[in-house]
Amino acid sequence: MPGHTDNEITIAAPLDLVWDMTNDIESWPDLFSEYASVEVLRREGDTTTFRLTMHPDENGKVWSWVSERETARDVHTVWARRVETGPFAFMNIRWEYDETPQGTRMRWTQDFEMRPDAPIDDAGMTDLINRNSKVQMELIRDKIEQRARATVEA
Repeated sequence: MPGHTDNEITIAAPLDLVWDMTNDIESWPDLFSEYASVEVLRREGDTTTFRLTMHPDENGKVWSWVSERETARDVHTVWARRVETGPFAFMNIRWEYDETPQGTRMRWTQDFEMRPDAPIDDAGMTDLINRNSKVQMELIRDKIEQRARATVEA
């Protein structure tokens, strides 16, 4: 049965700042703790194809893959999919941004299926993504809120 995750966080910052920082793909190694590097392979309009490389895992393995990301600023939504799927049969991600009285709610939903020969099954990957999304979202929130405060103080 395919995996599905749904995680969100509210960031005390304007939507434009949250959008700009989280969609600046080249800055992701500074925004996320898990990414070692990003290489943009192609840009066509609102669609970007790029390679993400993670820091080595606990076994020293470095995971890398190519993704395609399409942004639609007018509806505050991003759709992404892995082009090089690696251990996944497929991986689709949707990022949604909504203005709230507290700031900007950022929501990530992921739908995926692991290959039969993957080192983890759908349930295990669901748990892993849910745990890691919380960590990454909190880190991103803190960095964006710090930037928002610095902008106000400047």
